[in-house]
Amino acid sequence: MTSQVSRTAEQADGAVVGEQRKPASAKDVRKLDRVIIRFAGDSGDGMQLTGDRFTSETASYGNDLSTLPNFPAEIRAPAGTLPGVSSFQLHFADHDILTPGDAPNVLVAMNPAALKANVGDLPRGAEIIVNTDEFTKRAMQKVGYAASPLEDGTLDGYSVHPVPLTTLTVEALKEFDLSRKEAERSKNMFALGLLSWMYHRPTEGTEKFLRAKFAKKPDIAAANIAAFRAGWNFGETTEDFAVSYEVAPAAKAFPVGTYRNISGNLALSYGLITASRQADLPLFLGSYPITPASDILHELSKHKNFGVRTFQAEDEIAGIGAALGASFGGSLAVTTTSGPGVALKSETIGLAVSLELPLLVVDIQRGGPSTGLPTKTEQADLLQAMYGRNGEAPVPVVAPRTPADCFEAALEAARIALTYRTPVFLLSDGYLANGSEPWRIPEVDELPDLRVQFAQGPNHTLDDGTEVFWPYKRDPQTLARPWAIPGTPGLEHRIGGIEKQDGTGNISYDPANHEFMVRTRQAKVDGIVVPDVEVDDPHEAGTLVLGWGSTYGPITAAVRRLRTAGESIAQAHLRHLNPFPRNLGPVLKRYDKVVIPEMNLGQLATLVRAKYLVDAHSYNQVNGMPFKAEQLAAALKEAIDG
Repeated sequence: MTSQVSRTAEQADGAVVGEQRKPASAKDVRKLDRVIIRFAGDSGDGMQLTGDRFTSETASYGNDLSTLPNFPAEIRAPAGTLPGVSSFQLHFADHDILTPGDAPNVLVAMNPAALKANVGDLPRGAEIIVNTDEFTKRAMQKVGYAASPLEDGTLDGYSVHPVPLTTLTVEALKEFDLSRKEAERSKNMFALGLLSWMYHRPTEGTEKFLRAKFAKKPDIAAANIAAFRAGWNFGETTEDFAVSYEVAPAAKAFPVGTYRNISGNLALSYGLITASRQADLPLFLGSYPITPASDILHELSKHKNFGVRTFQAEDEIAGIGAALGASFGGSLAVTTTSGPGVALKSETIGLAVSLELPLLVVDIQRGGPSTGLPTKTEQADLLQAMYGRNGEAPVPVVAPRTPADCFEAALEAARIALTYRTPVFLLSDGYLANGSEPWRIPEVDELPDLRVQFAQGPNHTLDDGTEVFWPYKRDPQTLARPWAIPGTPGLEHRIGGIEKQDGTGNISYDPANHEFMVRTRQAKVDGIVVPDVEVDDPHEAGTLVLGWGSTYGPITAAVRRLRTAGESIAQAHLRHLNPFPRNLGPVLKRYDKVVIPEMNLGQLATLVRAKYLVDAHSYNQVNGMPFKAEQLAAALKEAIDG
């Protein structure tokens, strides 16, 4: 369930959106411009659900926000261990923000493992809410605490709130016919209620969500709502929380419109559906489940009413094979995967290059190589997307920059695939896929027209005057070949992986023809019309920071910090990685220094150096986590001064 907010002229003055429970006591209320909260516990403690609900209510309230879910790869990681810790970080503010935040102001730690795994990220003075019921001797020893960190001075310098969350939850649910174990499962809702009181979050949406989620188990729904309300009431009545906080809606951060909170994978799914409607083509997804791309398959499977057909194949190869067949049959065809799946799909991607059919290959990148880090983020598939096929097999590459931007990137990838009859890579990553932010729902008249014209009849006249259909006769502007639907009378033609003769599409082993076709396919990709890269350079800086994909938020936040400190630095961000924007070369040559931060070992930097002979400096990180703004700001300051 998602909250939608309509921002009108009245709300621009700061009116609160959404219902909420109002504190009735005389406790102090402090106004803040932003807050970073991290929920952390075992992977079975419901931290992702807790964070998601707090996020939805924050979105309905009208704040700008950015999230960072972080969880183990195992379905049920070992309880009480450091590798089993699951966390959800939310940054929300009364102004425009770009990242989930560097350091949490508040940590909710459900057990000793959650505390130990996350306390190192906290600034001094941060608030820590700990579930004291879980700080048993055995639980503390499991993570290396010889003595209780709540008592030995380890947490001196922090504002610690010891709360027996489990005991309070069980006590609040004693009227329900639940075992103690069943009652304990609602402690995350107690924590959510407490945090909702602390930050004046709306509550009606969460209660409605719980009733819907447990509609078939009304007793469980009632118990979770009771735990949620008990947490809210605990904050209102306990003396340990003397202050609550208010972060006003970000009324000036957004253009007028209707907004909703959206994750990258959901935005991408909606973008694909929208592209199919704008192209007036059925959408076909051939996919095999893989983290972190599976949510796209799950979401698209819900939308048969929009002409979407989803096929969960037995493996990655079958998934893309079915998608390519659907493209041959006249559908907007998509296959979704992550890096390991791209490796398996590479032969069929090469076949799509040869057949010159539209196909969207959505790669939600994750840590590698091999199985790597399935639930952690990385940007290390760029060179695989560029070159990971046999022969000369050029493929356009598009990359979104934020979770909401995944919608626009899907439309752009579809435009290129349909216009130029080519497979297109869309490179998202785990950070964008699982993270979320507000998204303005576009008006229908703002959407691009993606309709295509299928071949209807003969398109070539032979020397003897006979009219025939040539499947590889090209549009002089785009170099795209005609798209002929199988079964159309008179348009019968042969397809396959062996080299085609120019025009006729017949099998050809002629050396001159092969070179012509290789160069033509490359020229088609090189000739794709993409917008110029925009440069943000208000002070004629000498240093340019160039990024792509999900580094946009941290880079922009770092650039803002530097400019606030009086530094002069320019910024540019690439959506199109193949072909590059036509003005990129002249832009790069305007600057004395070019710095390229990437979550890999320098893949874009390698491409830029090779193509433009620019001595681009790499700044790299491959630890499965996004950059921090402070870290990037320090690196860029060093580049400016160096």
